[in-house]
Amino acid sequence: MSEGIRDKVVILGMGCTRFGERWDDSPEDLAVEAFTECLEDAQIEKKDLQASWLGSHIDEINIGKGGNFLGLALKLPLIPVTRVENFCASGTESFRGACYGVASGAYDIALAFGIEKLKDTGYGGLPDSPAFGQMQAAIGPNATAPGMFAQLATAYSARYNIPMERVKEAMAHVSWKSHQNGAKNPRAYLRKPIPIEQIMGAPMIAYPLGLFDCCGVCDGAACAIVTTPEIAKKVKPNEDIVKVKALQISVSSGEEALYTDWDGAGMLTTQTASSKAYEEAGIKDPRKEISMMEVHDCFSITELATMEDLRISEPGKGPDDVLDGFYDLDGQIPCQPDGGLKCFGHPIAASGLRMIYEMYSQLLGRWPEDRAVKDPKFGLTHNLGGVPNQNVCSIAILGRE
Repeated sequence: MSEGIRDKVVILGMGCTRFGERWDDSPEDLAVEAFTECLEDAQIEKKDLQASWLGSHIDEINIGKGGNFLGLALKLPLIPVTRVENFCASGTESFRGACYGVASGAYDIALAFGIEKLKDTGYGGLPDSPAFGQMQAAIGPNATAPGMFAQLATAYSARYNIPMERVKEAMAHVSWKSHQNGAKNPRAYLRKPIPIEQIMGAPMIAYPLGLFDCCGVCDGAACAIVTTPEIAKKVKPNEDIVKVKALQISVSSGEEALYTDWDGAGMLTTQTASSKAYEEAGIKDPRKEISMMEVHDCFSITELATMEDLRISEPGKGPDDVLDGFYDLDGQIPCQPDGGLKCFGHPIAASGLRMIYEMYSQLLGRWPEDRAVKDPKFGLTHNLGGVPNQNVCSIAILGRE
């Protein structure tokens, strides 16, 4: 009987670049920047790595189709590099591959990498690619990410009979909270606090989503080195360690788009993956046990709906919790303590590992007091890819020993 990988894998080290418009840096520069920090943090040598997984979505622009990019950029010691891609969940997918490689006993030490250099594509938003072309072919030629996630907001309002103005107020607080946090983070792309009034009065992108309800795109990279608890204790005998408590993924098979049961007010994949992750991690009451979260806030409504899909907020009560400060940095469960996609932007495959990097760093107490979560025990990351009615969700739960 399957038992998952709870407590079988430890994060030995992590690295993360500054996210932003990195015009003067190549993908190789970003890879080296993240890897240098990661290797130093892990306290091992490059020759100790036995396998690696590379996540990247837009291969035509950045790194090609195979894993050669990572081996060449980092001068890895002739180890396997497995290239993975799973929409916006590609970074967490590479982490899953490395963790499963260690948990299976196939490798002692493995590397997970996520990288994207979207600004070089020349697009203001998500660039054109075969994957997004397939999405438009299936849904319609005028399909856009803001347009489809705007429908999530109207469906949510209708499902719970919440006035749209109340939903918009909650979405504005979601964005306000993330900008407050991102302003304190030197690696964030956008580092300016935004007043609620400016968020509420911003130009409309796709009703009811305004400018500040939408995340941007940029360049960035993040990575992790994982190993077994036994090896971690030998490498870092006097240091705290962060264990992987759960890793789960759920991929839509058409339940949302092909049938009439789905009301469009939440993500079935998030509900499924999180339930399995809680079971794997041994978490009975996530509202009481989860200490902090990094969720896929591509749009503010996505974060709002995710809080309920994760069973943190009761159905239809997400706006109440948001406006009460439950998810603020000094609230009961801080959400996006680093600023989230809203402030980091979304270099597609780097985002999932960036989220894990924040949870890992918070669990080890590495941040200054003004942006540290108090005494965290469990950190959850939620990585969502695709569009509301055809999506993939990856959940990771980390915990300190």
